[in-house]
Amino acid sequence: MAKVPVQFSLNGSEKAEFVDSGATLLAVLRGKAGDTSPKGGCHQGTCGACSVIIDGELRLSCLTLAETCEGAAITTTAGLAEAGVLHPLQRAFMDGFAAQCGFCTPGMLMAAKALLDRTPNPTREDVVEAISGNVCRCTGYEPIIQAILAAARANSHNAA
Repeated sequence: MAKVPVQFSLNGSEKAEFVDSGATLLAVLRGKAGDTSPKGGCHQGTCGACSVIIDGELRLSCLTLAETCEGAAITTTAGLAEAGVLHPLQRAFMDGFAAQCGFCTPGMLMAAKALLDRTPNPTREDVVEAISGNVCRCTGYEPIIQAILAAARANSHNAA
C-alpha cells in the first residue's frame, strides 16, 4: 500500500506522518501519533467513542481518512487539559460521576466541547442532541447531561 505524507496539528503540536493510503485517522492517532485518548469502539461510526474535533467540527475518527486531514487542526480529549489543569468539562464529568467505565468518555467530552464552543449556554435538549451520536452503557446518560450543563454554567460564571 502506498504511503501518503500528512501534516496536521494535534492538540496544538505540529505532526508530520507517512500514513498508509486509506488509513483511518483513528489508526494514525493511536498508532503513529501516540494519542490513545480517542477510543476504537465499533469502527463503523455508530458509537462515538472515537470522536475528535477537526477544524472546529466534531468528526468520527474511525470514518475519517487520515490523508484528508492535511493541514487540519485536530483536537482530542488529550488536548483539553492545559498545563495540568483539567478542562471544565473534564472537571464536571469527574465531579458529577459522569464517567463510569470511561470508554465513552472521550467521545462524550469531544461532543460536549463542540457543543459548548458553538452554544455556550445550551438547553438540556441541545445537550441531548449533541451527544446523541455517542453510546454509553453505564451511566444512563443523566450524569453526562448534568455534567455538560454544569460545565456550561461554570463557563458562563467565569465569563461574567
